[in-house]
Amino acid sequence: MKNNSKGKELIKNTAIVAIGKISTQFISFFLLPLYTAILSTKEYGVVDLLNTYVFLIIPIVFLQIDQAIFRFLIDVRKNEDYQKKLISTTIFTVIIQSLLFIILFLLGAIFIKNEYKYFLIINVVATMFSNILLQISRGIGDNKTYSIGSLISGSFAVVFNVLFIVFLHLGAYGMLLATFLANILCSCYIFFKKEIYKFIKIKYFNYKDLKEMWKYSLPLVPNQLSWWVINASDRTIITTFLGITFNGVYSAANKFSSVCITLFNIFNITWSESASVHIKDEDSSQFFSNIFNISIKLFTCLCLGIIAIMPFVFNFLITGKGYEEAYFQIPLLMIATIFNISVSLIGAIYVALKKSNEIAKTSIYSAIINIFINLILVKYLGLYAASLSTLLAYFLMSVYRYLDVQKYIKIKIDKLFVSEAVLLLIIILISYYLKNNFICVIILISTIIFSIKSNFKTIYQFLTILRKKICK
Repeated sequence: MKNNSKGKELIKNTAIVAIGKISTQFISFFLLPLYTAILSTKEYGVVDLLNTYVFLIIPIVFLQIDQAIFRFLIDVRKNEDYQKKLISTTIFTVIIQSLLFIILFLLGAIFIKNEYKYFLIINVVATMFSNILLQISRGIGDNKTYSIGSLISGSFAVVFNVLFIVFLHLGAYGMLLATFLANILCSCYIFFKKEIYKFIKIKYFNYKDLKEMWKYSLPLVPNQLSWWVINASDRTIITTFLGITFNGVYSAANKFSSVCITLFNIFNITWSESASVHIKDEDSSQFFSNIFNISIKLFTCLCLGIIAIMPFVFNFLITGKGYEEAYFQIPLLMIATIFNISVSLIGAIYVALKKSNEIAKTSIYSAIINIFINLILVKYLGLYAASLSTLLAYFLMSVYRYLDVQKYIKIKIDKLFVSEAVLLLIIILISYYLKNNFICVIILISTIIFSIKSNFKTIYQFLTILRKKICK
């Protein structure tokens, strides 16, 4: 009964966050035909590459303090005085870090020959403040404000993108400007909604607390950089060896796996919180095993479903010329996503245990593997090298983390489901590359039936809670 109530609490919080995330993410995804029709592969590749570098710079400059404030606020939810100390310390630290970054960037900007370079600096700062305020909302347990802040960010990003690209014809400039403005609006909403200004006073700044947060967050820097390497080194290597146009193709292929990642990240927001709250419970192993298997079933079926439906929808979603090769990369990237999700599920347990060193270690090894395989194969396999290296890196990391976490929490996987899913995946891949419409229809129907059978109870509970929240 105890496990059941914790599971329902997790589903409830996920439903709240989902309201603010799902609609805008799917609107953005279905605007992909618009982006690929209006933007050239070069423009699309430039925007993707610049956004990738934003997420490289943020952990280096800000030392992952946004992750620390979230985790530390969870432990002091009933202590407002301590919340003020943590929030003030974090905000003042981020302001100082931002100023130093801006000064150093402007000094080095004279040596950078890139017409988009100043969008890099403003998007780094705007994204970081948005992240900090969103994590503060999560840390104090206000998932509703987090959800609405995310909704504002996502909605206005879509609106500004359409305005700047379609009507003002700003191309890549428009997409970068849209990201900046959306983050600013998100930050303003949370800042005034939660009255953060009441928490910010210089007298609350505490260097001892900052040292404790940095002690936790610093190992997460190499971890985040490793994630960047896994996700973004592909783009850098592709651009270097194959050209920026191929990066646009690879970026388009990644949009489909990003659907799964986006949906998982919605769940992972509340899962990481729930894991930290319940890590010391007597039945934690049973609870974590249950959530791990439910999550793997749900997102594995989603990934399989996307691969199965792709032969019918690819040409409708990718309309521009030059993107055809993206079709062949999608299955490898979707399989990589399954292992990526497995890695993140176990990562939340490391976060709950405050074992950030373990997170960093496993991520670094995977990043090295990813770069090594990519560099060796890119000349021979082209884009396939990037997809394959990503798949192998996530696979090896998921296996290692699963075996390693058993030292702290015993997690049992549903072996029957895994064997059935592997068999179905092999059949789906054969039909995918054969491109026989009749066979593809049969496989798609079989995948839908398998997915419903495997996840019926979870889907029913989630939709029931979501319906109640929407009605309220």
